[in-house]
Amino acid sequence: MIKPRVMPVIITAAISASVLFGGWAIYNQVAVAAPLEQVVNEVQGIVSSSKPVMDNEQVTIQVELAPNANIRDIYENIATNGKNVFGDRKLVLEIKENSSKQLDDLWYSSMFEVAEAMETKTYSSIPEAMNKAAKAMKDVTIATEMDDNNVYITIKNTEAVKYVVLPRTPAQLEAW
Repeated sequence: MIKPRVMPVIITAAISASVLFGGWAIYNQVAVAAPLEQVVNEVQGIVSSSKPVMDNEQVTIQVELAPNANIRDIYENIATNGKNVFGDRKLVLEIKENSSKQLDDLWYSSMFEVAEAMETKTYSSIPEAMNKAAKAMKDVTIATEMDDNNVYITIKNTEAVKYVVLPRTPAQLEAW
């Protein structure tokens, strides 16, 4: 029986691994990330974005939004135009915060009522809860919207904007 040489086997394995992983990385950059990044950069209301991070279940993109951006339209545009790139994966936008203490306090003061509305699926009470919390604050406007997947809340004042995206489908617990 012929004894294999150790060094040529190790070199061949290293070259094969580098070609395979290098090919996969190039494919991921050219065929997946670049087209999705182009889709994101073409959406009106996005100031800047990071490179999309994809795994088997979701696509995560960090974005910075313009103060007058409509978060529901941004989600819808990316989901529609990027569907052929990321398929059935869940789209998650991580929005860089440009909030203020006033907006954070308003959100925290209305969070209980919003969470209750989300849990009971009475989504129509969310705008009422947000507007009730905003009555005491000066120069604050609230916009609430909804689609099949999320509830979108935009809280603005003269100097800052807070975007909140709440998923409509609650996380399912796994079987014990």
